[in-house]
Amino acid sequence: MYSRNLASQYKQTGVTSAVLDADPHRLISLMFAGARQRLKLAAACIGAGNIARKGEAISEISLIIGSLDGSLDHEAGGELANGLAALYDYMQRRLVEANFNNDASILLEIDGLFADIEGAWNAIAPSAQAPVAAVGGR
Repeated sequence: MYSRNLASQYKQTGVTSAVLDADPHRLISLMFAGARQRLKLAAACIGAGNIARKGEAISEISLIIGSLDGSLDHEAGGELANGLAALYDYMQRRLVEANFNNDASILLEIDGLFADIEGAWNAIAPSAQAPVAAVGGR
């Protein structure tokens, strides 16, 4: 039992460090990864009959989606931000349905949607800084 708690604390420390060291783009990537991990967990919990943990995972997913939705800049993002907001709303409604009906197929559907968004997000990752030109024209 002690080693399990220690491992859990070590993992949490690693997650905290990743978040503290992340730039804004990476933070969103971490949120996508966290949501997808919890979607898989919730689906597995349905299969195992662990309804309480399924509910916890779905609540965590809902919080992540709410945070992603809240981070949208509708003024700068325009139509894209509005489309993502509508998609996040759809995901939230489907989560409620998955939770109520213990339907893992809905969770897999949401995971697929997240996979698409995550892939597009990672494709626009800021590139490494361009090298600084040498002083004196070298």
